Amino acid sequence: MFDMGFTELMLIGIVALVVIGPERLPGVARTAGKYVGRLKRFMTTVKADVEQELRADELRQILSEQQKELDSLKDTISEAGRDIEKDVGVNEAVEHSEAVVASVSVESSRNESQPAEPASAEPAAAKPAAAKPAAKKAAAKKAAAKKPVAKKPAIKKSVGKKSKSKSGT
Repeated sequence: MFDMGFTELMLIGIVALVVIGPERLPGVARTAGKYVGRLKRFMTTVKADVEQELRADELRQILSEQQKELDSLKDTISEAGRDIEKDVGVNEAVEHSEAVVASVSVESSRNESQPAEPASAEPAAAKPAAAKPAAKKAAAKKAAAKKPVAKKPAIKKSVGKKSKSKSGT
């Protein structure tokens, strides 16, 4: 903040000691320290806010430049598409798009009429037949392992009382 050397601080300390007095100097020094700390924190937050706004402004500029480039690329692509349509002919492009739509509709109607197949990569016929019984056996073993354990009846503690009464007689 301020460029102050040791001699300037010493001079300020001596003047403060003479003017304020030795009794009130510690309280004044504490209060001055609090205000200097608050001022430093305030300056730090203001500096951080300004830097953040500068970074945000730079990002906005970069974003607008990228948007301009994207717009120019979009124009170039649309012009190329128009040139291709002129070269190929609009009729052929329409016939091709109609053929694509027809093939997609035929595929979707086939898929709707056939029952749903499992989502595996192999067809159902290619799966080994032994895999199904093995899975059933494993499930049966798990079920057998989880049998509930029978609880033993609780022993009454009154037996201990009887033993005490016998020893006392």
